[in-house]
Amino acid sequence: MGHEATCICESNGSKAEVKALMEPGELILRGGLRKRLPLAQISRIRAENSSLCFTFEGERFALQLGRSIAAKWAKALLKPPPTLAKKLGITAETKVRMLGKADDPALEEALAQAKNISTRSGSLILARVNAPRDLTGALAKTAADLSQGVPIWLIFPKGPGHPLNEGLVRSTALAAGIVDTKVASVSVTLTALRFVRRKHERGR
Repeated sequence: MGHEATCICESNGSKAEVKALMEPGELILRGGLRKRLPLAQISRIRAENSSLCFTFEGERFALQLGRSIAAKWAKALLKPPPTLAKKLGITAETKVRMLGKADDPALEEALAQAKNISTRSGSLILARVNAPRDLTGALAKTAADLSQGVPIWLIFPKGPGHPLNEGLVRSTALAAGIVDTKVASVSVTLTALRFVRRKHERGR
């Protein structure tokens, strides 16, 4: 979503200046009131005059964003989130080349929307990697396709304490000649970065 604003937040009869951030899956409040509010648990979302109003765990909140911004945020919060398949670019016409195990229910559901799944070829590559050797192996196996401009999603565990992190994935992929273009949250445990070779470098 990517919305961000500094505003006054009213809750429990008190007011505080906060920085509100609307991120995929949650609304974050920082500053005078610090909260992380999962969007799935927010209800009664509406724009009232100049405020975005909603209820979380029985508590009423009002963010004084201004009339137009409050309306935009309410519309964004009420809009159904895109499916993982849509975020990854998988449609009924997509031929997916899958490397590694689709070991997450959300990933399995997204793959079910594809035309077919192969370990050898496809118009879109998904690589499920856990360690640096998985990452370098996936990039080596797909080098020919990547050189022709086939995009690849590198899917790896999110959060600290794992052999792979976003910085290492990005630096390894950049060293292989591909650049990141998108990021997607796969599930509560997995995240993904999309890479593709620049147009002027394809075929090399």
